[in-house]
Amino acid sequence: MGELNANSERIIFMIQCDVKSNPSEFQKWIKDRASKYVFDLKEENTISYEWHLSKDNKEATLVESFVDSDAAMQRLANHAASPIAAEVLEQVDIKGVLCFGNTKQDLVDALTAWGAKFQRRFCGFNHK
Repeated sequence: MGELNANSERIIFMIQCDVKSNPSEFQKWIKDRASKYVFDLKEENTISYEWHLSKDNKEATLVESFVDSDAAMQRLANHAASPIAAEVLEQVDIKGVLCFGNTKQDLVDALTAWGAKFQRRFCGFNHK
């Protein structure tokens, strides 16, 4: 069990999207294509990669978490080099990007191009 208010370098992305494609096609794409591709990369410092859908399947949020800012930068570099990078914008319109945690400047610079908003970690706990 973690300690209350212990230091954490964890970074979390929340990428909010409007779904452009047919909902069933989009669900197949995120499950069988995007999630599988990222999973198969076996990025050892990526903690999670999870898609969440609105009840009507017209909105989606991708939540990713990483052990630290360097791991988040590695995820962005891998995404930029991936075959699914171009497919993403065929599937969704990105409405907003939130980044939580104590980011290094290179991550701020990379995500600012996407219009990201940043919040530094202040307090709390993690059990894992």
